[in-house]
Amino acid sequence: MMLHQDGSMHVWLAGQPALDLIVTLDDATSAIYSAFLIEEEGTASTFRALMEVFGSHGLPMSLYTDRGAHYFYTPTAGGEVDRSRPTQVGRALERLGVEHIAAYSPQARGRSERVFHTLQDRLVKELALKEIDTVEAANLFLCDVYIPNITPGSRSRLRRKARRLWRSLASTLRRFYASRRSVRSATIIACRSTGSSCKYRKARCAPISSRRA
Repeated sequence: MMLHQDGSMHVWLAGQPALDLIVTLDDATSAIYSAFLIEEEGTASTFRALMEVFGSHGLPMSLYTDRGAHYFYTPTAGGEVDRSRPTQVGRALERLGVEHIAAYSPQARGRSERVFHTLQDRLVKELALKEIDTVEAANLFLCDVYIPNITPGSRSRLRRKARRLWRSLASTLRRFYASRRSVRSATIIACRSTGSSCKYRKARCAPISSRRA
């Protein structure tokens, strides 16, 4: 329902300059849906990540990011974003119906920051252990091996809980919609007013009984 996307500049590969690791993850479970290394974070890397996630998991309700220039136009450094001047990313998300939420403090991006802290420790060691020293090989390793295998059992339980919550919410919405339709089509509506004062003029009303069932 909400995705976080962020980049972390770090020396991920031994003997290589610092690179950006672009990560897109689920807000409810912290499950990583996309992660890859690139020379510099920007519009192209954002679209690449979103295509990977949207193509595999569908559209989220919202995307939570920092206020980088490729995400938002900010007239004053550190100030509020100008929604009237969307970037390419902003226009694409608007057209897809995905709300784009801007973070206004590092603490607000705590989930992605914790994930990067873990990756800077574990991923670097894994890449060195596998003797991976190129971006292409690292990205293949991330996609095919590392990301699919870093999810512990507790996170799997969270994903199952999130799925159950979504099914429950979807069921509630369907019942609400069905009840709204049945009320509109009902021929008899219980109300306290009668005659010309009744607001349901197109329906035949029955008075409400004060007797307990």
